[in-house]
Amino acid sequence: EVQLVESGGGLVQAGGSLRLSCAASGFDGFGFDDYAIAWFRQAPGKEREGVSCVSRIDDSTWYTDSVRGRFTISSDNAKNTVYLQMNSLKPEDTAVYYCAAARYYACAGGPYDMTYWGKGTLVTVSS
Repeated sequence: EVQLVESGGGLVQAGGSLRLSCAASGFDGFGFDDYAIAWFRQAPGKEREGVSCVSRIDDSTWYTDSVRGRFTISSDNAKNTVYLQMNSLKPEDTAVYYCAAARYYACAGGPYDMTYWGKGTLVTVSS
């Protein structure tokens, strides 16, 4: 079973940057490239929302409107790790950020049907 471990969360001032990492393992005989990896977040009292997604299935990346231009998703196949570089952070970016994966998933339309989930990492942006 695919396992996902997030890291890199923390406390940062508004306007600052953080880089989240999602280390993936246990691909059930498939390759890292067979999986789309997405980032979600859930703020206190709010529903979980998709933030970004990357997939080699359709060579796509996807961002929700509120982070486009500030966040960048990337992957390191040698390390089986996906990163989320977050710049120009705002207090409204405060949330628990989760990494998720789905096999043979195309990200062009956004991350909606993810199968595997990490436990999350907390990002707090102070004003």
